[in-house]
Amino acid sequence: MSSFTLELTPAHHELVRRAHAFAEDVIRPAAPKYDQLQECPWDVVDEAARAGFYNALFYADLIADPTGLSLPLFLEEIFWGCAGIGLTTVLPALALSALNQAGTPEQIATWAPEMFGEPGDIKLAALAVSEPQGGSDVANLQTRARRDGGDWVLDGTKIWIGNGGIADVTVVNAVVDPDLGTKGQAMFVVPRGTPGMEQVRRLDKLGHRASHTAELSFTDCRIPGANLLGGDDKLEHKLDKARRGEGDSAALGTFEQTRPMVAAMALGVARASFEYACDYASRREAFGGPIIENQGVAFPLADLAADIDAARLLCWRASWMAANGVPFHLAEGSMSKLKASEVAVRAAEQAVQVCGGWGYVSDLPVEKWYRDAKLYTIFEGTSEIQRMVIGRTLATEAAKGPQHHQLPGDHGGLSRRFGHGSLARARAGEVFMKLAKHAPQSVLELGGRLASPGR
Repeated sequence: MSSFTLELTPAHHELVRRAHAFAEDVIRPAAPKYDQLQECPWDVVDEAARAGFYNALFYADLIADPTGLSLPLFLEEIFWGCAGIGLTTVLPALALSALNQAGTPEQIATWAPEMFGEPGDIKLAALAVSEPQGGSDVANLQTRARRDGGDWVLDGTKIWIGNGGIADVTVVNAVVDPDLGTKGQAMFVVPRGTPGMEQVRRLDKLGHRASHTAELSFTDCRIPGANLLGGDDKLEHKLDKARRGEGDSAALGTFEQTRPMVAAMALGVARASFEYACDYASRREAFGGPIIENQGVAFPLADLAADIDAARLLCWRASWMAANGVPFHLAEGSMSKLKASEVAVRAAEQAVQVCGGWGYVSDLPVEKWYRDAKLYTIFEGTSEIQRMVIGRTLATEAAKGPQHHQLPGDHGGLSRRFGHGSLARARAGEVFMKLAKHAPQSVLELGGRLASPGR
């Protein structure tokens, strides 16, 4: 297991440098155009692929980082550039996460390349879970999957689907046994052009307008049995466990693992808004000086500085926990998403306020960030859902103490007996203090240096 540390590796720093340069030089200049056109930024995605930021192995490599930090570091920089373009670029990674969690090695090898394509032949992927009547209520999904010979047939409607209707691969969550709730669901791969899958409409959104979002319908949509993620035997085993009151939902498991990813996206928008507001307030002069010298301007920005850093630490902790298989006892994934999404909205709103009338018009980018930020309190579970998920853990988990009381680690050995804060070191310190009364000056200086690390 990797230790949780805030010390970034040289590879982390290089990833941040490359991602930030791409966001600044490629994404930001294109952002106003695609926000206005509401079209998929195919050329930017192709540039991302040429820069090495858009392929299955790249995301698999980020996810495999034992520190858990590569993916949130990358996402924060890309979404600092533009949330809509960023979402288009990373949506296949959400579908890939579902594929990796539910699929067999053979299915992963078959479908992962089809989710991204290659430079000059870009492909897209979508994850279709939400429905018009369900929203965040995954237990209320109505899309059904039924066996028909060796095939599966899907019927239902999905909405809010990023890349929906234009994706080459769509991973669809459907109910196979309505009596089992979320545990009676499975995921299926539906290739583009499959008869019975249709785009009903493209959605006209408040923000993230560079990301194509659609409503999809499935009517007698027939797919081969091999497109059931995990295969028949795994599904039957899962359903048998569910009938005994055991097992988990594949969709809910995917959400909890991806919520730190969404937190990192929100942090990118929060940071963009915060940095712009600080810079603008430092340059804008009124009443005899820069407006940032006024407490009414500086204090809200100071609160944002602290809250953005706090949200980032929650995001990094949850990402480290997910990478190392540490259970989310108090829904730490939801904690990170809740705090990051809400600080993104506050930061964008404050940026508009700092810029005044100029912040309300499209001359400045802050009105776009304001529109973009709101999605994060809705996307992948509303803030209310995050609070509900956290709240459900409190009765059984909160009394056990904070998360660090339960983290795995070396609970024995020499470190436990002789490490910092141990009883043995405390007793040794007492002995040293008694001897110090009669010790030579050179010994006292040596002891002082040992007792003052970092000097």
